[in-house]
Amino acid sequence: QPYDVRLVSFEEMKQPAHLALQPFGQIPTYEEGGLVLFETGAIVLHIAEHHAGLLPDDANARGRAISWMFYALNTVEPPILDLQIAKFAERNESWHERRLPMVHDRIRGRLGELSVRLGDADWLDGDFSAGDILMVTVLRRLNMSGLLDEFPNLAAYVARGEARPAFKRAFDAQLAVA
Repeated sequence: QPYDVRLVSFEEMKQPAHLALQPFGQIPTYEEGGLVLFETGAIVLHIAEHHAGLLPDDANARGRAISWMFYALNTVEPPILDLQIAKFAERNESWHERRLPMVHDRIRGRLGELSVRLGDADWLDGDFSAGDILMVTVLRRLNMSGLLDEFPNLAAYVARGEARPAFKRAFDAQLAVA
């Protein structure tokens, strides 16, 4: 689907115009006609509900895909974000080096569970869905950490997600704007 990207600086995110769209001064925001959404999960769910191929037609499979969306954002992503905070905001703290192994272990726990569940399947629950979009996006945050490499099936899963033509188009378009 065609879309436009509008970059917002850190300063602009705290200005009234952006706060009117995103009350917490964050990104992303999504605008479609008179609808404004914030929060990645809500945006992806909305798009998936309105465009075929991102959510299964079968009600049970659809429910499972939505569960994977929530799992990606609410269970897998928090310890990964914790690692990013530790690396960037806490790296000068005296306790930083003692904290990192605990953060890594929490991530490994989540990745281990996910790795077992995924097994040798291509996607989380049969065909590719919005759950896979969010999970691949979350797991990509680990690309530079080496943690994903400890789980070859998850590294291959992320690579499959990144190889999808729609991902490549969106990523290239984002780089072109940035």
